[in-house]
Amino acid sequence: MPAGLVRYQHCGEMHFLTFSCYRRLPYLGGAEARGLFESALERIRKRYRFVVAGYVVIPEHVHLLVNEPERSSLDRVIKAIKLSVALRSRERPFWQVRYYDFNVFTEAKRVEKLRYMHRNPVKRGLVEKPEDWAWSSFRHYATGIEGTVEIESLWTGWRREHSGTLPGPKIRTWGTQACAGEERYGEERYGAVR
Repeated sequence: MPAGLVRYQHCGEMHFLTFSCYRRLPYLGGAEARGLFESALERIRKRYRFVVAGYVVIPEHVHLLVNEPERSSLDRVIKAIKLSVALRSRERPFWQVRYYDFNVFTEAKRVEKLRYMHRNPVKRGLVEKPEDWAWSSFRHYATGIEGTVEIESLWTGWRREHSGTLPGPKIRTWGTQACAGEERYGEERYGAVR
């Protein structure tokens, strides 16, 4: 890690992550490449047991809203996702080395980050409406539709509750657990991110 860079992980918070293709080249420009990323994300999500609350795949970068994994650490999850995609692609190198990590510590910030990522394809001129971009969690939030990546939402929690399955992953919404000396307020819930 570069000198002076501090990451606050192992705090039980959600994380808004951004990572880019090498030199911001549009390696994720085609539907096949974006589908490859989605399948890698879902495979790694299951392996490391973490929650995806939202995502969007843009031609030259990706945004994720995730919690901290039950198995291993967040930086290893990102490395596994990047490696999985890179090994199945022709482009070398595929990814920029670093990634951006923002701790999402309130409900307002969670909603802000979801809106930002879902509006990103529209802002970039790729589509006219968020629902027109297939490689994002927007359609899930708008309709409850299940895609390649399981999105942890009220829809998902409702499905689990009404199908009689066990509670979903334990995720902290905005608990009183301290991270780097700061207080956070709220409670822990099963099944759905609020």
